[in-house]
Amino acid sequence: MMGHMSYPEPRYLGDKGEISTVHRPAGQGPDLVYASGGSVHYLATGQSTGGLFGLYRWNMPAEPSGPGPHFHRTISESFYVLEGTVKIYNGESWLECHPGDFVHVPIGGVHGFRNESGAPASMLLHFSPGAPREGYFEGLPDLASLSDEEKAEFFLRHDNHWL
Repeated sequence: MMGHMSYPEPRYLGDKGEISTVHRPAGQGPDLVYASGGSVHYLATGQSTGGLFGLYRWNMPAEPSGPGPHFHRTISESFYVLEGTVKIYNGESWLECHPGDFVHVPIGGVHGFRNESGAPASMLLHFSPGAPREGYFEGLPDLASLSDEEKAEFFLRHDNHWL
């Protein structure tokens, strides 16, 4: 059993609630498509959740892809595999994860992920608090054109610390 936790201080102080639900239909296309065939759906951004969290559907093509070991100083990251097989690094070894598997990485935790299965794979990525990860995702295709100094600045700005 976990230690005692309490609810945070109220952020909504109205008496009647409000109509503020956001719906994203299943058929809505990805927000970002990579030349590799991979894509990202921005399900909930840090901006849309008031900085509480970010949730993205990350679709990987059959070709091997994914970041090597790294950590974040400001955000936790969680993975929920939807389709295919994804290898997720837990700081010591690569776990072979399948649909329904969940992995949580606390702030500062070493992690990485790879699709080496030879088939497409898809997972949910959850970041908390909700950092502006869209800028990171959108900047990845331009990395090859950046100098080493520009790459270092890009990764620092987006809280990616490589091992």
